[in-house]
Amino acid sequence: MNILLVGSGGREHALAWKLAQSRLCTKLFACPGNPGVAEHAELVALDPADHAAVLAFCESEQIGLVVVGPEGPLVDGLADSLRSVGVAVFGPGKAAAQLEGSKAFTKELCARHNIPTAAFKRVASLDAALAALNGFPIPVVIKADGLAAGKGVTVAMTRTEAEEAVREIFSGRFGAAGAEAVIEEFLEGEEASFFAITDGHTVVPFGSAQDHKRVGDGDTGPNTGGMGAYSPAPVLTPLLEGEALERIVVPTVRAMAEEGMPYSGVLYAGLMLTPTGVQLIEYNCRFGDPECQVLMQRYDGDLAELMLATAENRLGTLPAPRFSDQTALTVVMAAEGYPGTPRTGGAIGGIAAAEAEGAKVFHAGTALREGRLVAGGGRVLNVTALGDSVSEAQKLAYAAVNKIDFPEGFCRHDIGWREVEREAMS
Repeated sequence: MNILLVGSGGREHALAWKLAQSRLCTKLFACPGNPGVAEHAELVALDPADHAAVLAFCESEQIGLVVVGPEGPLVDGLADSLRSVGVAVFGPGKAAAQLEGSKAFTKELCARHNIPTAAFKRVASLDAALAALNGFPIPVVIKADGLAAGKGVTVAMTRTEAEEAVREIFSGRFGAAGAEAVIEEFLEGEEASFFAITDGHTVVPFGSAQDHKRVGDGDTGPNTGGMGAYSPAPVLTPLLEGEALERIVVPTVRAMAEEGMPYSGVLYAGLMLTPTGVQLIEYNCRFGDPECQVLMQRYDGDLAELMLATAENRLGTLPAPRFSDQTALTVVMAAEGYPGTPRTGGAIGGIAAAEAEGAKVFHAGTALREGRLVAGGGRVLNVTALGDSVSEAQKLAYAAVNKIDFPEGFCRHDIGWREVEREAMS
């Protein structure tokens, strides 16, 4: 069958790489894609926000499956438009995508269904937010309610910082995403990411990962969309994974179905492993970026087959997803200035040399200008390697990073540091 992949980042390059390997894939298209995606798919000039154009393309090219990579088109209802004309799509509809599109929606769903998460307060004005802060100890977490590209979250370590965060949200900096805010109790513990695939009825685990959000080594500096990740996350033990599935993910899928918003696609749970048990930080309605890159490196199954079965509500007929026992680790190479205003246009070379080291280099924010590969965004490359441990995967990934010629780029040098330290002590 012909498949259309929507998106343009490192996540989509990883998905394209895996989908192209499927026995079901006759031809893969991508919109808008990137130079890395173009190695596996035919790029088409479609605007995902133009639902009519996407539907017309699916009809003309006899698309059998649409895979929506990023959250924006899902929150915008692209999956609903596709399903309305009988096109199979991997990804939740608009109502279900509120799990990512509105943090307050998710917190209130958790409250109604007794799903463990931090105490919170939803606020719709600066005055209400400043008043609500009185009910929370410091540190406190401040979040813009809507989609803010990973930049609307502050862990405030002082009252002054908390007040500055809510003022920033209601200043209009985040546009519609900052029309409301959520103030949350700060949770102590280590974070981990857990993924599940669901067709709204069957729920199957799809691996774990640990992301690195801060821009600088040692988890310093501002939050980013993610500077690297590794999978699996040993800190999320089988026991804790089972707890997350039983107490958080399955109840969420059940609650969404009961409330008339059945969820289909991948459900990405950001978890905090606290001394009193696993708690939900937030949900994403798509694969993480760069977590997707490490998951795809380890996934041993046919991705298109899994996604089509999910889209057709027959996930329960497939065997459980299989993963390599090895660890995958990815290092994000970003353009100078990120996560602020990135310096784009910097020349990139050495990708073939990096892949000769055994790594896979996924393109995130790249572009072709006059036949030359250059930086086209903030996060530019995802250098990914497999190893028998986190330490080995880290060593191989950074050996490949050192082959990349990207003078105007930078990366963290400690991706996987927590687990590397634990491995050294064991």
